[in-house]
Amino acid sequence: MTTFNELRLLPWTGPDGKPCFLSTDDNGGHMSRLADNMESLQLGMATDLLNQASETLADAETGPDELRLLARDLTGALRDTLRVATSRGHRLDSRSTDHRLR
Repeated sequence: MTTFNELRLLPWTGPDGKPCFLSTDDNGGHMSRLADNMESLQLGMATDLLNQASETLADAETGPDELRLLARDLTGALRDTLRVATSRGHRLDSRSTDHRLR
């Protein structure tokens, strides 16, 4: 049976916002590559949004609706980024455990 530390947290959620996990020994498999690509896309979008946020906040004419939209988008990007960091952190932890066992 696969333990929790062996599961990969995927960069998307399932129904009702619940986390999705992948159990595989093949880091180069289709689902692993799909997850890697999605993580890369999410981090790139977060970078773009951060640049946009800097410009929006520097503009004295930015209205409350624009700020609310920006806050919503930043919240989503931060949620995605934290999920990526958590997933990668779990994989690093399991790799260091694997190396200690050898």
